[in-house]
Amino acid sequence: MYKELDEQELAAYCIRGDRSAEDELYTRYAAKILTLCRRYTDNLDDAKDLMQESLIQALDKIQTFKYVRKGSLYAWISRIAINKAINQIKRQRWNMVSLDSRAEDTIPEPTEEEIETIPHDKLLEWISKLPDVRKAVFNLYCIDGYSHKAIGEMLGISEKGSAGILAKARKQLKEEIRNYLKETQK
Repeated sequence: MYKELDEQELAAYCIRGDRSAEDELYTRYAAKILTLCRRYTDNLDDAKDLMQESLIQALDKIQTFKYVRKGSLYAWISRIAINKAINQIKRQRWNMVSLDSRAEDTIPEPTEEEIETIPHDKLLEWISKLPDVRKAVFNLYCIDGYSHKAIGEMLGISEKGSAGILAKARKQLKEEIRNYLKETQK
């Protein structure tokens, strides 16, 4: 019965404290939230902890969920997970990077054709190797679609600081791409 529920109905059953509905919510969203959490941490165990904490918090606060349209429940849980990941990064001693966005980037942008030759796993590996701050800003801006202003507020940095960190992350990724392309084209 619960597998057939749309997200609005599932949330309503969870609000009533229905254990089977809560189990279905977990089953439905755990893998997606784990994937999201993996973007913010290199450690699988940390990502699993973030995922568990996020889903527990979602169930604890399910009565505050407001259905807007299809995908609202996942978006709401995702926001909880992103906030937890950002808070974890803030608590850790992150590998601070220079906020100097004036550093010259002379590495040419890879073409769309070049990017298409790179395995998806390779790209994810390079993103996971970014220092924590760069990884967070890159994920928040490029993947999750937040503005530099919003990222600055989340991370406690300026809007320009966020843009500078993104520039450094992009430069680091371009270096990885260029090196990979040189190696594979030999």
